[in-house]
Amino acid sequence: MIRIGLLGCGRIGQVHARTLKGLDDARIIAVADAVPAAAQAMADRIGAEVRSTDQILSAPDIDAVVIGTPTDTHFEQIQAAAKGSKAIFCEKPVDMSVDNIRSLMEIVTAADVPFFTAFNRRFDPNFAALQARLRAGEIGAVELIQITSRDPSPPPIGYIRQSGGLFRDMMIHDFDMARFLMGEEFTQLSAVGACLVDPEIGKAGDVDTAAVTLTTASGRICQISNSRRAAYGYDQRIEVHGAKGMLRAENILETSVEIATADGFRRSPTLNFFLERYEAAYVAEMMAFIDIVTLGTAPEPGIEDGLKAQILADAATQACETGQPVDLTAI
Repeated sequence: MIRIGLLGCGRIGQVHARTLKGLDDARIIAVADAVPAAAQAMADRIGAEVRSTDQILSAPDIDAVVIGTPTDTHFEQIQAAAKGSKAIFCEKPVDMSVDNIRSLMEIVTAADVPFFTAFNRRFDPNFAALQARLRAGEIGAVELIQITSRDPSPPPIGYIRQSGGLFRDMMIHDFDMARFLMGEEFTQLSAVGACLVDPEIGKAGDVDTAAVTLTTASGRICQISNSRRAAYGYDQRIEVHGAKGMLRAENILETSVEIATADGFRRSPTLNFFLERYEAAYVAEMMAFIDIVTLGTAPEPGIEDGLKAQILADAATQACETGQPVDLTAI
């Protein structure tokens, strides 16, 4: 039985708590949150204790921590967790600073504790199946990847201001997916962005519409497009074109029912947002983490994957601001 300490009882913390409550080989021992009422409500719901973050990170009766707190708290919490010999499950991004992540890599390696970066989309059944078939060679060598990610509506401006920007907050998932699918590191990146959805996002110093092109040393290409608005719902699609064909993962709809009338064909809308769309992925990634702790296998995605995604996010931010491509081999 893996004994878990949960840091953060907000939206993502609640997702992980529901998952862990349904697993036979893991149990949440204690929870912590900056809002005491949120921590108490969570503890009451799952039968756990409320403790301070420091108490959880140093507790001898806790084997692993799930970090679902704001990004600016991760650095100190990860250091303390490693010092306390805790296995670490950390939400993305690991940290907004590449230098900080490199420092944490050294600390985690020295402590010899498993570190899992929660890029949940790798564990989506559809995307995982696409990647497995790709690696099996069904479409031959990869030539072009297209990743589309569009939210139904933008988050509050308060969130935008502290998010680190679209490339670090939203597209970072797609950067990790691009690496997951391509199987070859990228060497150059170019980016464009605009504020087309809400002028307040631009005033906050961010973009709400963006496109990135990534290339590898062998010339393979990945194109990513993001938007903070999609009038038709949560849009999550991937297409991989290869030498012998194409693999594609389409949107997940509320139902598979289609109606045809004199007005034409009509299907159900997409699942509402990321909590519904990636429900199965959240369960699968937590099960993978428990297996890592139990079996002692190497974490995947690990902290290095968090670092490499952050490097791409920083490079995209730079490329968008300067209008110049970024040589990734120089970073």
